[in-house]
Amino acid sequence: MQWLPSIRTKLLNDPFYRMQTNAEIAIAADLGIMIDVNTAKVDDWLRLPGLSIHQARNLVQLCQAGVQFCCIEDIAAALSISVQHLQPLVPVLKFCYYDEISAVKAISPNIATIEQLAEIPAIDLALAQFIVQNRHLQGTYRNLVDFQRRLSLSGAVISQLMYYLQF
Repeated sequence: MQWLPSIRTKLLNDPFYRMQTNAEIAIAADLGIMIDVNTAKVDDWLRLPGLSIHQARNLVQLCQAGVQFCCIEDIAAALSISVQHLQPLVPVLKFCYYDEISAVKAISPNIATIEQLAEIPAIDLALAQFIVQNRHLQGTYRNLVDFQRRLSLSGAVISQLMYYLQF
């Protein structure tokens, strides 16, 4: 195919080239282009098709706060989107070794009761009350980054909670 060399050239020579298709993802993977999910910058995330600048910024902010992404499920949980949506990106994403986690049903901290929140591992009754109180005083949580910032939670706590929360 005639377009392959030009795509290859773009991928190799333009660090800001935004891939458009799954075929381009496959070519990038063949060329050895990988994005380390735990050190990626906004521009790195924006190279991938289907990710918005808002999502890219959220992922970078979570990493800067100490959240470690070890598998595609981590990224999906952090963005509150399906794993299937992100699956085509896997060939160019670099992850640490990680055992599969069991599927959990996420709840929204914007509508959950104190009792529902307190059932989540890493949320005790005091934190559940604080989450609901903060929600009533300052409005709904926009995303995981907003939730972390408003509640001053550590990256380690967010790493545990992101599977249980959906925004």
